[in-house]
Amino acid sequence: MIGYNENEGSHIYYVYIITNLYRSTYYIGITNNLVERLKQHQDNIEKGHKTFAAKYNLKHLVYYEQYSWVQNAIAREKELKAWRREKKLDLVRSFNADFEFLEDRFLKE
Repeated sequence: MIGYNENEGSHIYYVYIITNLYRSTYYIGITNNLVERLKQHQDNIEKGHKTFAAKYNLKHLVYYEQYSWVQNAIAREKELKAWRREKKLDLVRSFNADFEFLEDRFLKE
């Protein structure tokens, strides 16, 4: 195709899992800007917003995947949300065996 650039309009989308300090509750989400989304989760907690993530102090990143197409990211998010808890935890373990908090990879002070 004349004038076609496969990178034109390309984006990165993330499907991510965050948890609280005790790793007892999890939230699965999708975003095209993981840094800003992690900051939003933190701000929601600090401001006392009534979101699910804020209610349970979910702000620590333990898992993420990258996608170029939003449709694929949305489909994956829906797939993960339908899984049983143990299967989700196995997925996190396969990526992050010690359930380390990974947000420092994205959030720079």
